[in-house]
Parts: sequence; structure tokens; C-alpha cells
Amino acid sequence: MASIVPVESEVVTGNYDLNRNYVYLISAIAALGGVLFGFDLVIISGTVSFFSSHFSLNALETGWAVGCINLGAAIGAVIGGKLSESLGRKKLLMICAVLFAVTGAGTGWAGNFTLFVVFRMLSGVAVGAAALVCPMYVAEISPAGMRGKMVSFYQLSIVIGILLAYLSNYLLLNSGVNNWRWMFTSQSAPSLLFFLGLFFVAESPRWLIGKMRHSEAFHILKRIGGKAYAEAASGEIRLSFTDTKGGGLADLFKKDVWHIVFVGIVIAVFSQAVGQNSLFSYAPELFKQAGMAEDSAFLQSIIIGIINFVFTFIAIGTIDKIGRKKLLQYGSFLLFLDALALAGAFYWHLPGIWVLVFVLGFIAIYSATLGPVTWVALSEIFPNRIRGSAMALATLALWIANFFTTSLFPVMKEQIGLPFTFLIHGAICFIYFLFVRVRVPETKGKSLEEIEKLLTDHGQ
Repeated sequence: MASIVPVESEVVTGNYDLNRNYVYLISAIAALGGVLFGFDLVIISGTVSFFSSHFSLNALETGWAVGCINLGAAIGAVIGGKLSESLGRKKLLMICAVLFAVTGAGTGWAGNFTLFVVFRMLSGVAVGAAALVCPMYVAEISPAGMRGKMVSFYQLSIVIGILLAYLSNYLLLNSGVNNWRWMFTSQSAPSLLFFLGLFFVAESPRWLIGKMRHSEAFHILKRIGGKAYAEAASGEIRLSFTDTKGGGLADLFKKDVWHIVFVGIVIAVFSQAVGQNSLFSYAPELFKQAGMAEDSAFLQSIIIGIINFVFTFIAIGTIDKIGRKKLLQYGSFLLFLDALALAGAFYWHLPGIWVLVFVLGFIAIYSATLGPVTWVALSEIFPNRIRGSAMALATLALWIANFFTTSLFPVMKEQIGLPFTFLIHGAICFIYFLFVRVRVPETKGKSLEEIEKLLTDHGQ
């Protein structure tokens, strides 16, 4: 994408007395959806041997039990976009909270394997919908100067959810023959906390204006930044809805917005294709080849979780200073170099410590760049009138890419070996680096409406 001449927005350039504590509060509550996202995806890692034995599953059935959540998440992404536009962001989050609570207990206490899979897929629906609406809501509620940091907290909350799942599995490991059932059920506690917390958050002012509920939106914007901010922001938001009505699937392919939707889809797909899924899902096997003891799986998980947690703060602290585009560029290029290093380590059979260093380095780079920045970029590049549908399509692409990259790694490892597998990941990282350099615009410090004007004008 060629360079775009910045357009100053009154909402961005105005000197407003923002109620930052209020923005922090509602963003933190919404980010609890990310905690449940991470918790739900990872909790199964400690239960596999127990439920597979209980239901007498073969390898194929066990793989289906673990992977079916991705199919549910894809369904959640598809229906979540429509529901977020018809019901609103807040109501959909509340539905997700209830689904998380019910499906956690339902999966844990399923009487047969069929019910287990049904509840696991329904849990995936909640994951997919939450992954769509949580960052979108936080982006729509946050002032431009705070938006990058606030949406980055969503990625941090996912990381926290992963850590809590590992901890929960460890604490419940010796709770008896039903330990795996209690591991799944433990998801219900944070789900209920999320549900109760949502009673204290406001609806998205951009969704309200899209539904012609201007006075409600003005009241929320006033609470965020005062009367002057509310007047400037509400006027700019209203203008973004006057040009074109719609928001359905067909609107995503119109000339003025399709190039934006395409960029969003590519960002979503490459966020899953660069190789981190291979490391997160199969790190224990790689660590064994690095010389670590076979009985240290819990320690490996904790190391990954801590690295993931700590390095996410780098993105939180820099995303509104360095910018989205630069972090994506730095991240993709550094991942390219790290993937080449991993390929070389396996090809030349370097000492195991080097494999460990490169694996943890890859996770650290991803956590500091692509992981958080992906959600920020997706939440802010789409125009108001199509944001729900566009986020649904991009999130659907993300989950499909997640499924294939996770599933293909063991096949690639067996057929072409680890050195060439990581060479392919390195090539993908470099292609993404070039794409970001050419096609992805910088959006830091701009209101959502300013970003919309820049991108739609550029596409005409």
C-alpha cells in the first residue's frame, strides 16, 4: 500500500480530560473474555490422558476431542459478527460468559463421548465469538491515544488465561479419579465473574450510534472524555455511518472497502501461519530433543507461559509509541531469522540448549509483537458500518489457519523433517514482512473514523 497522507481528527488533536480510570475498568472487565479464551483452549492439555482412558478413545478420537474446539470457534466467529451487530457488543459478551460457564461444567461431567464433544464444540463457539467481540468492543470504547494499549491488554488476558489453566490443572491433578472433570469445571468460576462484571460496563457508543441511539452514546462518550470530547466524537462517528448503509456479507466485497478486508484477512491468517502454533502445541516434543527430561512437561509449560506473559508487556508499553506497522515488521523479520536458526539447529544437530534458546526466543518475539498487535490491527482497520461482519470473516480465517497449521506440523515433521519445516515457517515470516511493509498502513494515534476515512479514500 502506498503511503497515506495523515488527516488530523478533532477527536485525536483535541485536548480532553479523559476519564482514564473508567476506560481501564471497562476494558479490564471486557478483557476477562480473553482470560476465558486462553483458559478454555489450554485446560484440555492436562486432561487428555484421563478422559481418553475414561472413554476408551483411540488416537483418532482423541485428536478429534482436542481439535473439535477449533470447529466450534470457527462457527462462533461466523455467527458472532451478525449477533454483535444485532444484539450489541455487551449482550453478546454476556451470552459468551454464560456459554463458558455452562460448557465448562458440561464438558467435565459429560456422561458419554458424544456429549463431551458437543459441549467442547459449544465451548469453542464461545471462544470464537469472544475472540471477535472482545477486542472490537475495547477498540470502540477507547480513545485513540489509549486504544493500542487497551486492546493489547486483551492479548495479555489470553496469556493470563493460559497460565491459570496450567495452574488449575496442576492443583487439581491429585484430586481423585474425577480430576479431569474438575479441571474442566474450574472454567465456570471465572466465567461467572465475567458475567457479573459485564453489568458494570457500557455498550459500545459506536454500535449505539449505528442503531440511532444517539443520546445513550453521547452519555457514554461524555463519561469517557467530557462534554467536548463527546460532541466531537459523536459527530465524527455519525458521519462515518452516513455514506453507506449496510454491514452484511455482500458489503465486504464493495470496491471502497474490499482492499481493507483483504488486509485484515491476511493479518489474521499470517498471525497463525508463522509457526508459533507448532511451538505452543508441540514444544514438549521439541524440548525432549533439546535434552530436557521427559517428566518435565509441567515445567516446560510454565516456562512458555512465563515468557509469553512477560514479553506481552513489551507490546503493551510500545504499541502506541512505536506503532502497529513497525511492530509487525520487526516481529515478522525477527521471527524469520529465528526460524532459520531453528532450522539450522536441527539440521546440524546443535546442542539441545540452542534449540531451547531459539524456541523460547521465537515465543518471546511473537508475544512482544505479532500476538498482541494482530488483535489491535483487526479491531481498528475496518469501517464502522462493516466492522462486525469484517471481524467475523477475519476471525474465521484466523481459526481455519490455526487448525491447519496445528494439524500439519506433525505431518510435515514426519515427511520433510524439522529443518525444512522451520525453513517453510521462515519463508512465511519473510513473505509476511514484505506484505506488512507494502500493504499495511500505520494507524497509531488515529480515531477509528479517521482510520476509516484514510483507508476508504485510498481505495477509491
